Amino acid sequence: MDRLETMRVFVAVAEERGFAPAARRLAMSPPAVTRAIAALERRVGARLLQRTTRVVRLTEAGARFFADCKRILDDVEAAENAAAENQSEPRGELVVTAPLVFGRMFVAPIVLEFLAREPQVRARTLLVDHVVDLVEGGIDVAVRIAHLPDSSLTAIEVGTVRRVVCASPEYLAARGTPAAPADLASHDAVVFSSGAAQTEWQFGTPGSRSRALQSVPLRSRFAVNNADAAIAAAVAGAGLTRVLSYQIGAQVQAGSLQIVLEKHAVAAIPVSVVFPAGRRSTAKVRGFVELAVERLKKARWLA
Repeated sequence: MDRLETMRVFVAVAEERGFAPAARRLAMSPPAVTRAIAALERRVGARLLQRTTRVVRLTEAGARFFADCKRILDDVEAAENAAAENQSEPRGELVVTAPLVFGRMFVAPIVLEFLAREPQVRARTLLVDHVVDLVEGGIDVAVRIAHLPDSSLTAIEVGTVRRVVCASPEYLAARGTPAAPADLASHDAVVFSSGAAQTEWQFGTPGSRSRALQSVPLRSRFAVNNADAAIAAAVAGAGLTRVLSYQIGAQVQAGSLQIVLEKHAVAAIPVSVVFPAGRRSTAKVRGFVELAVERLKKARWLA
């Protein structure tokens, strides 16, 4: 078995977290997969996989090797596709990453639509609330909600989202609607943060051309690291919460949440489709990027 085929076996075992499922995926016998991994570990001189009775996990060295293997295999596939005469036909694995909630709401349906169009494409979607290195992780396309730094990546902006403060109409009727950020001192806050619990929210200054922000301390009675839980708490009347505008589009439309302090919101955040410079040469990436840009530019709740 040559080195590329051994890498494909290793990647399959790592992704499937087991020798037997990897064997089924590759149409190989389990002993053949076991021998290939053993030979690979002897050649590199390191243990790449930690075996237990229930699952197979990557070691630290294995995780680094996995990222390198994915990149090499993706580059080989891209080179083969570029050399193929029929580049109008997407094929192979497409790897897409996006933030968790945004990915569930907007990106996953686009991936499924693309798969329905392109029967020779298979997809793997990574929905996480942290930035994944596209080159190291072997990612073809990312959707990012951020002000992007200059880099070798290509980015196409498809819209913007805002951080908004909201509460249920029942809560606002009982406690009053805040007219200015300082009014938060008399309100309960439902704090959503994927990191350490927030103790303050930042607001802009209406009519100001400067980028100065106003920080307002919070009286938090409920903190959670999940946006859906924070939104559910706000709908239930637990207090004001602050999330990204797209996350509460359905609730605002249904009338279960009401946005407040809009004129004090900070600057909008761009939403971009991002991909490594060389990846768009493949038909699968080119086709998916075109579809994603078209769909996301038309999506509600992005502006």
